[in-house]
Amino acid sequence: MAASYSLDDLRYFCTIVKLGSFKKASANLDMSLSTLSRRIRLLEQALQLTLLNRDAHRVTLTHTGELYYDRYRKLFDEVECIEQALCDEKDQPKGKIRISAPIYMGKHFLSAIFCDFLLQYPNIQLDLRFSNNLIDIEKEGIDIAFRVRNPAIDNWVIRELKLTHNVLCAHPNHSSQSITHPKQLEQHPKITCVGLVPWQLKNQQTREEYSFNPNTHVRLEVDEIQMMKQAVESGAGISYIPDYIALPLIEAAKLKRILPDWKSNGQPFSILYRDRKQIPYRVRLLIEHTLQHFNES
Repeated sequence: MAASYSLDDLRYFCTIVKLGSFKKASANLDMSLSTLSRRIRLLEQALQLTLLNRDAHRVTLTHTGELYYDRYRKLFDEVECIEQALCDEKDQPKGKIRISAPIYMGKHFLSAIFCDFLLQYPNIQLDLRFSNNLIDIEKEGIDIAFRVRNPAIDNWVIRELKLTHNVLCAHPNHSSQSITHPKQLEQHPKITCVGLVPWQLKNQQTREEYSFNPNTHVRLEVDEIQMMKQAVESGAGISYIPDYIALPLIEAAKLKRILPDWKSNGQPFSILYRDRKQIPYRVRLLIEHTLQHFNES
C-alpha cells in the first residue's frame, strides 16, 4: 500500500526537532507556519501516530517520535552531505580528474602541465591513463581525453592544441643520396610503428602527395614511439617520426632528415571534454590551465 505522505513531510518533521520549534523550522524551510503545522498534522494522521507533543512554549518528541527521528535524521544528514559534496564539486577546486592520453605524446606535452597544476591545486587528484589504445572514454568515466586527430564524439567538445607533422629520419651515417622520391624507400631498411602506417607524405615545394606503405625490408615493427626512436638512433633503418621528437635530435646531429622537402600533413593534437554545461569546477580548471599553456607556447 502506497504511503499517503512524502519524504518532504518527514524532512519537515526532522527540521522541527533539530531546531526545537515550528517557528524556527518554518523560517529555515521558507514555509509559512500554518502550512508547516498542517503538513505535520497530515503526516501524523497518515501514520496514525503522534510524533510531537506541543504546548505553548516548546515542542517535544513522543517515544514514537524519537524512534522516527533517530531513523530518518541519519537519512537526511546523508542527503545533506551528498548535496554539499555536489555543491563543492561545482564550486571548489577539489576531487579527482580522470585523464586519458597517448603514451609518448602525453609524456612529451602534458607531464609538466600536470605537475604544475597539482602544485597549484593541492586538493585535486589526477588519475592518468596513458595508453595508445583508443579506449571508450564514456565507459571508462574519463573527464578529459587527449587525442591525435579529431574523432567525433557526441556531446564532447574538441579543442585543437597543436599541429604535429611526421618526417622521415635515419642515422646520420645512413646512405641516402640516391633517395629523391618516397617510392625509392622500398629497398631501404625501415622501422615502423603501429598507428603510423602508411607513411602519408606531401612535398612542401611541389605539393605532390604520396602514400608509402612500408611492407618490405621492415627491420622492426613496434607499438611504442620511444622504441622506434631508439632503433633509428642506433642506425637500424629509416622511420616516419613525429617532428616534436625528430627535430631536437636532428639539431643535435643524432638523426638526419631523409627527403627534407617531404612531410605529413598536420595532425591535430586535441583536448576533449564533455559539454560545458555539466563540467565540474576542477575539470574546468585543468582545461583552462592546459589551454593557457598551449596558447603561451
